[in-house]
Amino acid sequence: MITLNEINAGQKAVIKEIKGSPRFLSRVTSIGLTLGCEIEMLYNEKKFPLLFFSRDTVIALNQDESRNIVVEDVA
Repeated sequence: MITLNEINAGQKAVIKEIKGSPRFLSRVTSIGLTLGCEIEMLYNEKKFPLLFFSRDTVIALNQDESRNIVVEDVA
């Protein structure tokens, strides 16, 4: 398993674990990022926030926060 920031544009993954403070957990779950949720990476350049598609929404998340989300690549 890998972290969200390691997924390349065009790849799909499923969220397996979310780590972090209670505030972070509350924020990401409120935007729909939950265990088992499938995401599709749209944009991942190392100096900029990630853009990915999940639950009919495009979501932006900074690189540091994305390291707290563990995903499994979907072939």
